[in-house]
Amino acid sequence: MSHRAHLFSLRPAHALRESLAEGYDRRRLGRDLVAGLTVGLIAIPLSMALAIASGVAPQYGLYTAIVGGFLIALLGGSRFSISGPTAAFVVILYPVAQSHGITGLLLATMMAGVMLVAMAVLRLGRLIEYIPPPVTLGFTAGIAVVIATLQIKDFLGLPLEALPESYPAKLMALAGALPGLDPASLAVAAATLFTLLAWPRLRTPLPPHLPAVLVGALLALGFNHLGAEVPTIASRFHYVLDNGLSGQGIPPVLPELAWPWARHGEPLPWGELASLAISLVPTALAIAMLGAIESLLCAVVLDGMTGRRHSANSELLGQGIGNLVVPLFGGITATAALARSAANYKAGAQTPVAAMVHALVVLLAMVALARWLGYLPMPAMAALLMLVAWNMSEAPKAVKLVRRAPLGDVLVFLTCFALTVLVDMVVAITVGVLLASVLFVREIAAMTRVSDITASARVKAYDPPADWAVFKISGALFFAAADRVFAELAELAGERRMLVLYMDGVPVMDAGGLAALQGFLARCEQAGTRVRIADLQFQPLKTLARAGQESRPEACTFHSTLDDALRAPA
Repeated sequence: MSHRAHLFSLRPAHALRESLAEGYDRRRLGRDLVAGLTVGLIAIPLSMALAIASGVAPQYGLYTAIVGGFLIALLGGSRFSISGPTAAFVVILYPVAQSHGITGLLLATMMAGVMLVAMAVLRLGRLIEYIPPPVTLGFTAGIAVVIATLQIKDFLGLPLEALPESYPAKLMALAGALPGLDPASLAVAAATLFTLLAWPRLRTPLPPHLPAVLVGALLALGFNHLGAEVPTIASRFHYVLDNGLSGQGIPPVLPELAWPWARHGEPLPWGELASLAISLVPTALAIAMLGAIESLLCAVVLDGMTGRRHSANSELLGQGIGNLVVPLFGGITATAALARSAANYKAGAQTPVAAMVHALVVLLAMVALARWLGYLPMPAMAALLMLVAWNMSEAPKAVKLVRRAPLGDVLVFLTCFALTVLVDMVVAITVGVLLASVLFVREIAAMTRVSDITASARVKAYDPPADWAVFKISGALFFAAADRVFAELAELAGERRMLVLYMDGVPVMDAGGLAALQGFLARCEQAGTRVRIADLQFQPLKTLARAGQESRPEACTFHSTLDDALRAPA
């Protein structure tokens, strides 16, 4: 794909078409199968843990990995991305699940899918270019802190039914419940976390997530046999299917097709459904924006790892269609997951077929191993998410930014981080982007300067009269800089009879710069001072021409070069 074309192209199944066009043989299929199996094993416990963290039953995370993982890989624009439930959405989905239940969560996901498709059609894949790194790092670090905080209850086995909504209240509730810490739950969580950290050192092809949760499950089984009552998925979650079948843990059946508003019991009346949809618009927009940012960031990172180019708009299209369809099968929001995608590539994936195989592996596990998955302990799931939160936080990168980045970037990072934790992720991103923009504008404005070059050798060679002055303007003449520049110019000019403005260093002039210049020229004309403007670049010249600014010998004239302006008769 040509340079930057990946930002504008749009076609369904772009990544699959492109990879298959290169040729597909048994060798590539074999590598895709191995990669899909590897990532599928990682995705099984992660999908359940992330669903639980989002406030819903674990099977909904598996549905997301199955349907979303397959569809987005089939239709998207990034060759190695693995999609499914991700940690970034926990801070958005959890409050919706608490307020509106699974129906509201699925409806918001469908609405976000529509928005993502619209973003793809409008070619908004360039969105990622306009999110400053300190903003991204700030809100991901904030999300990581929130996720880790939500896991403390299960990690320590604290006797809390639910946590308050505000972050300070969460901390107070957790601190108040510390005397009720359960040693058995803590031991299971610690053993799981230790295995997660130690297993990679063995350098085996088996990913650490599977042995870690197995260690936790065996330890929990032993504690429960001794009467310690470590909570598991089966003891925490209960399901009732539409055919009346009920049970503990995860239902061993395929996800069923149903409208989100008719999935449990009687469907919502149209009036209530419309009211619910309207109330969910801000949430759906937040889901769509975060989904776009997450999926495109993941694709950019994979491009850096592989040397290939993704199609940004095609990826948004795949994400949109995936999130439109996933709720029909009971799945929650899906987007590209960086850790799983990186594992996919490192395991040898060649095409999006690997991601589709990963979805089939999760499907097979859910149907064949549902009973055994119910034995997974909640403390082990919490430990798994603790590690996910740590990896997501990118703590070393954040520390490096705070120590070495310019003060403005540090301020943006800390603002986004604090707002994500204490207020809301959408507010954090909005304020962060605005703050970064304002700081950037301030820095650019400070670079626009005016200097007196009357005494320079080039000007002196023309022996200008004593009541002449020559000033050089360097930098953009725009709303944030122009008033200051022309105020300084007026002060430096004094009561000179002739001013020469050398503007070869002005690359751009906006409406604010035009207004400031015209105001300065009007004041000079009123004071009897003539102005010569020399060496305008194309954009400022075009701006002045469109404004109808003409050369008038008694007030202001325009010259192609500084030499012409100095040589012209007075």
